[in-house]
Amino acid sequence: MNWDDYDAVLFDLDGVITPTAEVHMRAWNRMFNAFLQGREEPQEPYTDQDYFAYVDGKPRYDGVASFLKSRNIDIPQGDPTDSPDQETVGGLGNRKNDEFSQVLEDEGVVAYPGSVKLLEALRERGMPMSIVSSSRNAPAVLEAAGVRDFFRDVMHGGEAEKRGLPGKPAPDTFLAAAQDLGADVARTVVLEDAHSGVAAGRAGGFGLVIGVDRGAGEQALKDSGADVVVSDLEELL
Repeated sequence: MNWDDYDAVLFDLDGVITPTAEVHMRAWNRMFNAFLQGREEPQEPYTDQDYFAYVDGKPRYDGVASFLKSRNIDIPQGDPTDSPDQETVGGLGNRKNDEFSQVLEDEGVVAYPGSVKLLEALRERGMPMSIVSSSRNAPAVLEAAGVRDFFRDVMHGGEAEKRGLPGKPAPDTFLAAAQDLGADVARTVVLEDAHSGVAAGRAGGFGLVIGVDRGAGEQALKDSGADVVVSDLEELL
């Protein structure tokens, strides 16, 4: 890896910098399986495979809608102001967020050691870095993990909505983050652990798309558009 070839780096957060993908997975599991168990028609349980196939890397409400579509479950869309008690896409998304917040409060979060080593090395080089996350919880997670100061900007789900940017797998949030850094897309690196995020990086024409395999699968990430796949960011030093 020759970092002299690049001028900026865009990181996904969950599963790349912090192991909060595991927290998200547990929160989605609790929410969806409770929902499925309450349905009149029998449903197979929600699994981690469903997470990787339909939810991982997408904005929260898009993830809800994608999974429900896979099960041919039709409920009202609702909106982000819906109560977590409502059986709407908005309500289920907010129910999942409550589960996530509870797990984060109970367990906290520590950044991957290999990721911190790469961040420290890139900061020493003066490399501009940003977070591009579909999660609205990204700022809170960065603060909890003590790594906020590494990043010039944070493009999270709430910011994307405010700016009218579609979420991953569309490339718009990555492109906007690169523009905010004043970086040439062709000389910008994207690091992602989700199929949808890798696909977004590839669609945006970024100079290098690195897949981080935390469970999605090396070949699957390459099939989605990753130029190279690593299991830990320390491999990039």
